[in-house]
Amino acid sequence: MTLSIALLAFITVQRLGELGLAGRNTRRLKAKGAYEVGREHYPLIVVLHAAWLAGLWLLGWNRPIDVGFLSAFLGVEALRVWTLVSLGERWTTRIIVLPGAPLVRRGPYRFMSHPNYLVVVLEIALAPLALGMATYALIFTLLNSGVLMIRVRAEAAALAAAKPPP
Repeated sequence: MTLSIALLAFITVQRLGELGLAGRNTRRLKAKGAYEVGREHYPLIVVLHAAWLAGLWLLGWNRPIDVGFLSAFLGVEALRVWTLVSLGERWTTRIIVLPGAPLVRRGPYRFMSHPNYLVVVLEIALAPLALGMATYALIFTLLNSGVLMIRVRAEAAALAAAKPPP
């Protein structure tokens, strides 16, 4: 197996595992009275990420790896794990609001509002860069920024409306 195939396999397995975890967490949160916000833009996220990954497989499976960008990508994965652990059962791929629950303020959330989105932005750029696909990285970074603008606005509004009483 080449290093490029190993990277793409890692990303694929990771994404599939995250979808399973997100689905389980979403069901648990909804069982506690949580509700979803921003459902209308969620398909855009799914299509963007599926197209990004499919394109990486199609165009990058046999490309040489840039070890510097690969190292940066793996460093970002540490932030991903820290983010997921910090959110625990509240981590999902959807915007799920649990009324009355305080915002998570541990882990990377002590330092920034949306560390998971930072991780995604960096992954979308770094994985193709590790495969020597700079134009691909730029195209998907721009597409992702458009989707994230919609997403962050929807999430911020939902969380502000659901703030627990002081």
